[in-house]
Amino acid sequence: MKKLVSSRATVARRLVLPAAAAAVVGVSSLTGAGAASAHVSANAPTVTQGGYGVVNLVVPNESEVAPTTSIRVTLPGLKSARPEVMAGWKTVVTKKDDLVTEITWTADPGSPGVPVGQFGQFSFSGGPFPEQEIVTLPTLQTYADGEKSDWNQPTPADGTEPEKPAPTITLAAGGDGHGAHHAAAPETSTSMSQASLSTDSEDSAARWLGGIGLVVGALGTVFGVAALMVVRRNGRRDA
Repeated sequence: MKKLVSSRATVARRLVLPAAAAAVVGVSSLTGAGAASAHVSANAPTVTQGGYGVVNLVVPNESEVAPTTSIRVTLPGLKSARPEVMAGWKTVVTKKDDLVTEITWTADPGSPGVPVGQFGQFSFSGGPFPEQEIVTLPTLQTYADGEKSDWNQPTPADGTEPEKPAPTITLAAGGDGHGAHHAAAPETSTSMSQASLSTDSEDSAARWLGGIGLVVGALGTVFGVAALMVVRRNGRRDA
């Protein structure tokens, strides 16, 4: 009788332990997806070297207590830069020697800004950009409680990511800036939609992976509990 009970307990452990492991994997998948891409980043799929186009800044809120209320991006001196209209935000374009050097977005009073646990997208159209492959866009992020994150650190030659890396965009070689300017103008809304779609796709994929992990974990837990109930029921019958 003792050997039979011991054997059933061993079977139950073999069923329950994998189920528990599956549940842990499911939760880990979800938290991993949420933790990804926490730094401020930039993309500019239509901009070429020496040309005009749309740049999209993706700004996650890393604070656990306060919303993001201000974003200031430093530009490499552009002849033209026009921020996208955003409800709940006002923008200031700063010039020096007739070149745009900064754009600042500030949340209106009463506006939620970028809430905790969410991200915002800040876009502008401008140019001509420098005729170089990598362009750095240092960005200062300010929170409602006064805390600031200065995303301005360059990536060292060995490729190690710094604590506060500056957003960068990679520009393909292109034609002369004048032609690129006229080509980019009618494509502004399309470019922003492409950048938005790319970010949304990544976010949706992360949510799907996390959801699948939770479903697998939940099923494992159900099977484990069912196995325990069967073992206990059989034990009562034998007794």
